[in-house]
Amino acid sequence: MATAALTVGMAPAATAAPSIDGPALAKQLVNKVDGANVNRHLIALQRISDANGGRRAASTEGHKKSAEYVATKLEQAGFAVTRQEFPFTYAETVAEKLTVAGADVPIIIMSYSPSTPAGGITAPLAVVPVDDTSGCEAADYAGGVTGKIALIQRGGCSFAQKQATAAAAGAVGAIIYNNVPGPVNGTLSDPAAGKIPTGGITQADGQALATKAGASVTLDLRAFQEARTSYNVIAETKTGRKDNVVMLGSHLDSVIEGPGINDNGSGSAALLETALQLGSKAKVNNAVRFGWWSAEEFGLVGSTYYVNSLTFEQQLDIALYYNYDMIASPNTGYFAYDGDDSDGVGAGAGPYGSGELEKTLVDYLQNGKGVPVEGTDFTGRSDYGQFIAVGIPAGGLFTGAEGVKTAAQAAKWGGSANVPYDKCYHQKCDNLGNIDRVALDRNSDAVAWALGVYATSTENINGVPGGKAAKAKSLRAAERSKQRSLTASVHADDHHGAVAA
Repeated sequence: MATAALTVGMAPAATAAPSIDGPALAKQLVNKVDGANVNRHLIALQRISDANGGRRAASTEGHKKSAEYVATKLEQAGFAVTRQEFPFTYAETVAEKLTVAGADVPIIIMSYSPSTPAGGITAPLAVVPVDDTSGCEAADYAGGVTGKIALIQRGGCSFAQKQATAAAAGAVGAIIYNNVPGPVNGTLSDPAAGKIPTGGITQADGQALATKAGASVTLDLRAFQEARTSYNVIAETKTGRKDNVVMLGSHLDSVIEGPGINDNGSGSAALLETALQLGSKAKVNNAVRFGWWSAEEFGLVGSTYYVNSLTFEQQLDIALYYNYDMIASPNTGYFAYDGDDSDGVGAGAGPYGSGELEKTLVDYLQNGKGVPVEGTDFTGRSDYGQFIAVGIPAGGLFTGAEGVKTAAQAAKWGGSANVPYDKCYHQKCDNLGNIDRVALDRNSDAVAWALGVYATSTENINGVPGGKAAKAKSLRAAERSKQRSLTASVHADDHHGAVAA
């Protein structure tokens, strides 16, 4: 029996909630950031996409025009703007087809997958046993996969590790099926990581194939790859201390298949409007830096390049990083990254301070907006990845991708149960009609609130105070520096005198 979607109807009104207390800057920004203005930026991105082949993917004209739209507005507002160019490998699908017993099974080639020969490869199907880390260890292939195409369930390790382990065991291809309803549209993250042709299929199709061990299957996966460049847009306020920077980021590029208005026009538009309302010369204790990353859809390339381009001291100058990726999914969920691992799921806690970053967003949405929030794991699927890797506290918001909303979630958030949060995830239909504007407005306010809180003080993150305490500390530090200079000058004069004698 088919599982019917449980429609709850319009989103329920937010639960009545008391006003939340916080810094004056946070309150001011929330009042200034208007959902209508955020939506206007989305309209701009849609029109840019429409005029440039229906896409805004890294290195395409659609992305360049999107980046210049953002950069120009920031420059006009007085921000110091940098366009940071970087190299990456562009990949575009040529063929993706899976045939089993004469029937086609929908499959999506993974980014940076090696290609099959034209016409594909035909081999027996090897079903890898299912456990929490299916296909991640060599022992999973003890049944023998040499010369076969391995069918592997998602989860437990990266797609790259699964196909590499399968290849080492002798497999000639890999099919990875989802561990939740819906398709798998993944990446191997790096062209060098690809060992065998690899594609993703739905959970239902994977479970059906798992009953057909030994069946002859034909896998035809081919992609065009080319060395290209793209660029990040980075902007920073002219005010605030530069050794305790509050950083926020969103990826601006779309997938090749569509305009990417939710993924991630939504996060990029909210970030842009928040920056414009903050202004380049805001009265902040801590400088605020914004990043619009490119080539996220090719494996977090732009943000990784940025973090790795910084020296250790420059990384230390970044107090925290907030990431906003897909914040207006049409069947929306309200998720904040689980910085303290209170959910006990997946990757574990973020660097010290990440739990407070989560709490700030959760408190605002739950206490300020009356919207219940759930945690979501740091899965490594967005641009917080390299910031976490070097120890920078991270947090952010997410409204769901290909995952499926539960009945309990539909009851508290509205929308439809047993339906993906974003049915147009990584597809052509991710357009202006694919946005929950209530979620867009609420989450844009949360972006503004958290920025205002930490531009004022990061004391609960790293012990660096704000306000009068910060100014006093800065004056003391300046005085100590002056005294050191005077002492050094006296010693230098004495030394020169001795030489002269």
